[in-house]
Amino acid sequence: MEYKKFGNKYIIRVDKGEEIITTVKSLCEKEAITLGWINGFGAVNKVELGLFKTVEKEYSVRTIEDDFEITSLMGNISTKENEVYLHMHISLSDIENKAFGGHLNSAYVSATAELVIESMEGKVNRKFSKEIGLNLYDFS
Repeated sequence: MEYKKFGNKYIIRVDKGEEIITTVKSLCEKEAITLGWINGFGAVNKVELGLFKTVEKEYSVRTIEDDFEITSLMGNISTKENEVYLHMHISLSDIENKAFGGHLNSAYVSATAELVIESMEGKVNRKFSKEIGLNLYDFS
């Protein structure tokens, strides 16, 4: 990974073989980013996607390996128990230009990924909601 900072924005290149979530979290920890937005695109070849099942209050997880274009990657940065917490979603297309996506658990870059983080001042923590089954923003 290489990156450059412009004001409160970070332009990031994630390199072949790097895992996106791990790389972004590492940058956030290094730069003390605790609140912000992530956008990007690129190419990956191994992805773990989740779909939250609201009745069961759990994720259905699927790992897929092939060549995929990231048509959209977006997410946010917050904290949970004073640790950087990333919540990211991804849309992908395959060789037949079929699109699909979901909650991003992991994605390994096959060529490159180009991301932008916009950091914000402040901190928003997350807290687990038993009712919903997810880590929600906690403004208390």
